[in-house]
This record gives sequence, C-alpha cells and structure tokens, in this order.
Amino acid sequence: MQSRLNEKYIQSGLKVVHEIGQSVKTIEEAIMSFQVDFKGTGRSLSMRPCDRYRDVLSADQPQGDQEKDDDREKQADAHLSQQVMNAIRNLGQTTVPSGDARLFTLTIIGQIEGHLTLPPQNKTTKYEHLIPQLVAAEQSPEIEGVLIILNTVGGDVEAGLAIAEMIASLSKPTVALVLGGGHSIGVPIAVAADYSFIAETATMTIHPIRLNGLVIGVPQTFEYIDRMQERIIRFVVKHSRIDDRTMRELMFKTGELNRDVGTNVAGEEAVRYGLIDEVGGIGQALGKLKKLVEERKQSAGDTGHLVQ
Repeated sequence: MQSRLNEKYIQSGLKVVHEIGQSVKTIEEAIMSFQVDFKGTGRSLSMRPCDRYRDVLSADQPQGDQEKDDDREKQADAHLSQQVMNAIRNLGQTTVPSGDARLFTLTIIGQIEGHLTLPPQNKTTKYEHLIPQLVAAEQSPEIEGVLIILNTVGGDVEAGLAIAEMIASLSKPTVALVLGGGHSIGVPIAVAADYSFIAETATMTIHPIRLNGLVIGVPQTFEYIDRMQERIIRFVVKHSRIDDRTMRELMFKTGELNRDVGTNVAGEEAVRYGLIDEVGGIGQALGKLKKLVEERKQSAGDTGHLVQ
C-alpha cells in the first residue's frame, strides 16, 4: 500500500508540473536522482519520499486530497505496525523469509486433536484445520508439492487416520519429515507421503491403540479395538516398506517401554525397519520434493497433459 502511495505522489507531481507548463523531464530526472540516492542508503523504496519532494509533488494539490492521502498513509502505517506486531507475537521475529510459492508446508505438532477438545495447556494440531488446507493445496493450480513436517506425540486415532488418508490421496507430490518425534498415530501420517525423511535423533513410538474415558467391558469393545488396530497396521504396511510381521512385532513387543507395550525406534532404526525412506533434514526433504515436482512435470509433458 505504501508503494502505491509513493507512486501516486510521483504521478501527481508530474501532472502538476505538466499543467503549470514546466518541464516534465526535469522533475523526472529529479525523481530518478532521488531514487538512486535512496537506494544507496540501503533503505527500502517503499518508505515515504523525503520531505522536499513531497512538497514539490503536492504543491498544487487540493487540501482535501492531501488530507485523504494523509489518512491513507496513517492507515498504511497502522496496518504495517499491526503486521509487525502479529509477526512478533506468532513467530518471534519481525520478518520471515519468503519460501518457494510452489511448495505448500503443512506442520503437525503437539497432540492431534480430534473429536474432543483438549485442555488449553496442551499444544495441539486440530484436524479440522488441516483438512481444509489439504483440500486447498489439491485444488490450487499454483501449488505443485506439499511438505509435511511432524513433531507429534500422536492423538486422536480417527482424526490421525483421516489426515493420513488425505495426504496419501493427494495427486501432487508429497514429502514428510519427522523432527523430534512422530509417535503413535503420527506413524501413519509420516508414511502417507510419497517419500519420508526422519532426523537422525528423532524417534517414533509404535504401540497398540488405547481408549480414554468410559470403557464397556464386553467382547464387542475389544473387537472394535482389534479392528481399529488392523486398519492402522494395513495402512502403514501399504504405504511403507515394512512387512506385516515386523509391524506387529514392534507394536506388541513387551519389556522395552516401561509403562506401555510397543517399541520406540530412532532415525536409523526407522529406516532399517522400512518405516521411513531416509535419514535427513529440511534440506534433503525440500530437495526431494522439488525433484518429485520436476519428475511429475516431465511425466506430464510426455503424456501431453497434467493430471490435477
């Protein structure tokens, strides 16, 4: 907005000079000199013009128009200040480098919140927030690939499976990166991508599903739990290189976790078991995603069309 105001000052000044019969070339040269000097300071051209040029450009401007421009400038300044404050509040810094607009980043952190609202002190990722983002990424012609970054302790089983199914069904290339941890229902989400990375120190916990709250002690309850576990096992086996027997061994292993049944695997172990494709970080994950995007483009060029 500030840049558009500056352009208006310049255009208004040129018009005023033209109407009073002075040389437009002279004022253009002055403005160019001002721009060159201003660039030399290392400051942004989107800031206000210096006072001497504002006086020249607004010399014959009606008072009402000047007041409107002043109001617009105040609104622009207020909007910029609000943006800076929001960036500090949300991100801890005033500016964030702009990334590749072709790639969409989806972050899944804390606990995955599903059908029940978790306490306010819990750091959560709400699945009703993620699903619209995935739909928008699939529909947008500008988005060519999706990067999923996970550091989650798990959470709601059905919500996690819903997210995993959404990621697996995207037509665009996807890459997942596990940082810190991708535990419990985070495992199906991590393997749902076309290619997966895990940091060297990151871990993944594989264990049977658990129920919170009231549990009715009848055979049907345990049959329901067993069917739910089968859904998770089938999904992970289908979307990774791990086999069914190894997955079940890791899930029902005893003696490793103090207060639970299951297994905790670190970076290299996750790759060795076939859960994750490769040990790596953000650089490798972005590089792989860009490579998949280019391969998809080449494949579309060979067939003569791009499948959305």
